[in-house]
Amino acid sequence: MFKLALLPTLLACSFAANSTTMNPQPDPENPTGYIVTQAEIDAAEAAKTADPMYDVWAKALATQPNSVVDAINTGLATNPDNVKRVERVFPASEWFFLTQMAAPEYSYTRFLQAIGKFPAFCGDYTDGRDADAICKKSIVTAFAHFSQETGGHIAIDNTWDNPLGLEEWQQALVHVREMGWSEGQEGYTTGCGQNDWQNKRWPCAAGEGYFGRGAKQLSYHFNYGAFSEVMYDGDATVLLNNPGLVADSWLNLASAIWFFLTPQAPKPAMLHVIDRTWTPSQRESDAGIGYGFGTTINVINGGIECGEQNKDKGQPVNRIRYWEGLSSHYQIPVEADEANTCWQQTPYGSLNLNGATDVLYTNWDGNWKYYPDRPEGASFECELVGFQTAYSALVPGDYEKCVTNFYESHANWPVTRVVETLPTDPSEPTDPTDPTNTWDAGKVYNTGDQVVVNGVTYQAKWWNQGDNPATSTTGVWEVISGTPTTPVEPTPPTPVDPTPVEPTPPAPVEPTPPTEPTDPSSTWDATATYNTGDQVTVNGVTYQAQWWTQGNNPETSGEWGVWKRV
Repeated sequence: MFKLALLPTLLACSFAANSTTMNPQPDPENPTGYIVTQAEIDAAEAAKTADPMYDVWAKALATQPNSVVDAINTGLATNPDNVKRVERVFPASEWFFLTQMAAPEYSYTRFLQAIGKFPAFCGDYTDGRDADAICKKSIVTAFAHFSQETGGHIAIDNTWDNPLGLEEWQQALVHVREMGWSEGQEGYTTGCGQNDWQNKRWPCAAGEGYFGRGAKQLSYHFNYGAFSEVMYDGDATVLLNNPGLVADSWLNLASAIWFFLTPQAPKPAMLHVIDRTWTPSQRESDAGIGYGFGTTINVINGGIECGEQNKDKGQPVNRIRYWEGLSSHYQIPVEADEANTCWQQTPYGSLNLNGATDVLYTNWDGNWKYYPDRPEGASFECELVGFQTAYSALVPGDYEKCVTNFYESHANWPVTRVVETLPTDPSEPTDPTDPTNTWDAGKVYNTGDQVVVNGVTYQAKWWNQGDNPATSTTGVWEVISGTPTTPVEPTPPTPVDPTPVEPTPPAPVEPTPPTEPTDPSSTWDATATYNTGDQVTVNGVTYQAQWWTQGNNPETSGEWGVWKRV
């Protein structure tokens, strides 16, 4: 029965990917949160999934729109190329030969539709591999498992129940629903309704049962939800709300094809075992896991059917018998390095791959390592792990959801939001090399401000406004970089010989006291010292100092004086 492991019982380990450059900043919209850029998120995900196998997996799980699938029928010229290949290497006559006991819900047309949903099943190869041979071997492998999962299991000499004398490997797809269950019954609802990430991503529907349905007996809400996302453009609720579709439509076979193509890290996809896209890691080889039908058993149900202790167990013995009968009938060659059995293999659930650098994982979890240079020491990253989580490396957008803790699966994770660009700090100097940073005649420039005019960078030596750096004769601007087209030097004054004049003794004059504002509420003080930015009020008008000043009455300072009206 197809039941993907959910809880982290496969492996309590993580694949330590290299850290990436992250620059989390305080969130201006949330005093306790942080922001990171989309570019950082995309770069981190790309770095962690740089191995070419991730692209292979993504292509294997690519799907056709359901509108294309619905249009598929036997013999149509418009059928997708992989469907045409199936019709050629496994025509309807062969389907009938293997399904004479099958439930009517399974049909050849639905089989073609299920395959048409996934172009990689019976797809093309560009490296010289025989696509037709791989297609035929994939179908025969699938039927060997169908015969075990949903077969009749009736002996050939039982003429009462098997009047046609069918081999057991000819008795696939007898059951559409798990024996003892029917629509309308609640069942397999373990974990439903809990306040956890599983229910946030794949919420159970009231009154529905998630018992086994279809050729691979899809079971449990988290598998229905994940399969629904693939079938319906990311919408998990379609099959969670109507799981009966997995029994009564082409989804009854598509669920099996999906499983056939999906790696369950660290277990490979069955297709890639068969077509040898997958290469066993050293630890897998040491554990007896290699090519052949036996490894597909380990992928499906290794914990129950593989290992020395299960050598004579009925389930694996049956599977192997069905495979050997089918492969012999269809003349599927078995290579010298392929094993039909898995009793000599360590079950994947018992295989410790912790620290193995040649094993790839397919789920994201929070990276809990400490980073002293980042806020709160948090990583603001996710890493690949060898157990099922809320976030898959094979689902676009899931890395971002992991970093932002979208399904609240990371306890005490910093509140993180993804933005396109970080906000500009107004206290930071503007980049002088930015071609959009041009001089503005209406703008006030203070000492140290820089502008670019005609590719030349200028810096203000003191406060100014309306003084074009390219034509200025005041000396207020100095060139920082670049060469002005027509440098303008200040015109030196014409020297004049002074005429000697006898100095006249100055008449004693009483100093005139500074004018005091008449408004008693004025705050300007003629004896006070004011610096750039200081403000005063005179007769109800507020002025701001442009530079250091003392004794200059704001009311008489003038438009270009030290004071400006605020």
